[in-house]
Amino acid sequence: MPKWLLPTLSEILALNDPTWMVQFESPSAQETKTEPIGQHRSGRVALQRVRAEREWSGAIAALNILLQHVVPTDGAIDSELATRGFILSGPLPVISHPALVCNFSTWSLTANPLHVAAWLPLQLLPADETVATNADVAPSAKPTTSALPLLPGDPLAAEQFCLVLTPQFSLVLVLGEALTGDPAFMFSFMPDVVLQAWNAIRPRILLMNSDQIDQLDALAEQFAPVTPDYTTVMQFSRLMLAHLPEPLEELRSEKNEGQHVTSKQKSVRHRQDLTARALMDTSPYHAALSSSNPTSPDIELLQALAHEIRTPLTTIRTLTRSLLKRTDLPPDALKRIGIIDRECSEQIDRFGLIFRAVELQTSPACHDKMALTRTSLVQVFQQSIPRWQQQASQRQLTLDVVLPLHMPTVVSDPTILDQALTSLIERFTRRLPGGSHLQVDVMLAGDQLKVQLQSGSDATFAARQHRPLLRSLGQLLMFQPETGTLSLNLAVTKSLFQALGGKLIVRDRPQQGEVMTVFLPLEMSSIDVLDV
Repeated sequence: MPKWLLPTLSEILALNDPTWMVQFESPSAQETKTEPIGQHRSGRVALQRVRAEREWSGAIAALNILLQHVVPTDGAIDSELATRGFILSGPLPVISHPALVCNFSTWSLTANPLHVAAWLPLQLLPADETVATNADVAPSAKPTTSALPLLPGDPLAAEQFCLVLTPQFSLVLVLGEALTGDPAFMFSFMPDVVLQAWNAIRPRILLMNSDQIDQLDALAEQFAPVTPDYTTVMQFSRLMLAHLPEPLEELRSEKNEGQHVTSKQKSVRHRQDLTARALMDTSPYHAALSSSNPTSPDIELLQALAHEIRTPLTTIRTLTRSLLKRTDLPPDALKRIGIIDRECSEQIDRFGLIFRAVELQTSPACHDKMALTRTSLVQVFQQSIPRWQQQASQRQLTLDVVLPLHMPTVVSDPTILDQALTSLIERFTRRLPGGSHLQVDVMLAGDQLKVQLQSGSDATFAARQHRPLLRSLGQLLMFQPETGTLSLNLAVTKSLFQALGGKLIVRDRPQQGEVMTVFLPLEMSSIDVLDV
């Protein structure tokens, strides 16, 4: 099948907004490596579809509430400003409140435009005879929904989407597919992403509805994408979570439509439990944990953290990255926004690493699924050392990294290795008092690369006195009450490096204090070069 030149909205959001980039291999992809083809994939895809549709329903409900804040809903129509925004959706309209329909220019794109009229919201006749009938309503107050056809075979017709342009905010929603081909719901408030979405839709309209393009261009120009206030994005996220349909209701709906979530041989109770666990959280990390022990208190805690911490941090990071692209902000403001963006990214990556490590700890079979490849440490250290030094300076510490003259390549996972080393250095620096020095020595040790972390001798005694109190949370996590920091315990951290192909050794020496050493296997070609 030939590929369309125009991208779908799912592709635009997945490629332009880092929030929706897939960080780990999807569970469905992992299953195909260890299970017969098709054994459980259809069930998992169905669960992902139910979850995505559930998020879409919550987002549409949240959007309707946000739009009601833009226009009054007491029945009064402002004749001077009849059009308060531009809404383009497909394949059906997404707003139904009479005041919203009357005040927004709403359009729908569908492969079957003749069928849309049956779905348009109807105005009920007034119960009181003294109230004016529909014929008495001003023309500007009548619904403005219009249906536009799509070219047959257009992949956009397979997506549910909504493009919203208002003076207060701009938003694009899409229920389609992620880059992995799995069902997914995505949204973005970023003006450049919204503009790209409009630029992908406009040629389609021009091709099939050239007589309407001037009117739509005027609306798109009048309500050009704008950067929203951060409270708008936060409010949308809260409303979306508050209006998510109940998981079991969605499951029954899927069953009524003949789309079974799991095989018929499984009991209804097991199917409901599996669906409820899959729908409790929308983060990609939680999907990877769905096969782990559901009764583990650590897993339950991490599920709560994914909802309460990662979601608002992702929203904040999306806003900061849109602000960093602006050219009208003073340098000091951009510098502080950059700090916020960096802090959010660090915490998002840290919790992502925690979930990955817990997955490896609770599912031993996942050790074999870790994609270990030839990894260039030159690039890893070039990207990481400035970040490590900045983290150390924020705690009034100094950090030096000593690298060998010829940096070999190792066998590992570059992304997770970077996050794991960063987490290890963060763990080490949190145990040092202000003014301490951290030395990171990278050297060859036979057919392995040795990365050793130790503090300066002058700070050894102070470090022993400064060691913070750590409390164990279950079998996987540690909690530091002084700072509120949550981290993996030592056993899980060692298991993580073992899954990366290496080994972590921690020793407490009288003169040097705590010393952490990581051994990573060298790639065979590197060994040959070094021997020469």
